[in-house]
Amino acid sequence: QVQLVESGGGLVQAGGSLRLSCVASGNIYSIDDMGWHRQAPGKQRELVANIGSGGTTKYADSVKGRFTISRDNPENTLYLQMNSLKPEDTATYYCNLRRYNTVDYWGKGTLVIVSS
Repeated sequence: QVQLVESGGGLVQAGGSLRLSCVASGNIYSIDDMGWHRQAPGKQRELVANIGSGGTTKYADSVKGRFTISRDNPENTLYLQMNSLKPEDTATYYCNLRRYNTVDYWGKGTLVIVSS
């Protein structure tokens, strides 16, 4: 099994920055893809960014140029650097690990609140 634990959320003013971390433990494969999703109150969960095992990244249009996803494979840690935060970035952010493009593991989430 896989366990994912997020940290780094909090309250920040618009224009500020936060860095989210996700530590993965258990049976982690080097081929696993990882990513960040978020869910705002009353909205569906959406992809923020993901990163493949080889380092290929993909971002939602709403965060391009402001967020950077990265991973430290030896440490089984995923990061999301969030800059120029906006109130609309307020959400619970979830770490995701996807295996063989079919099996998803999720963390419990970390709350980010951006005040205007």
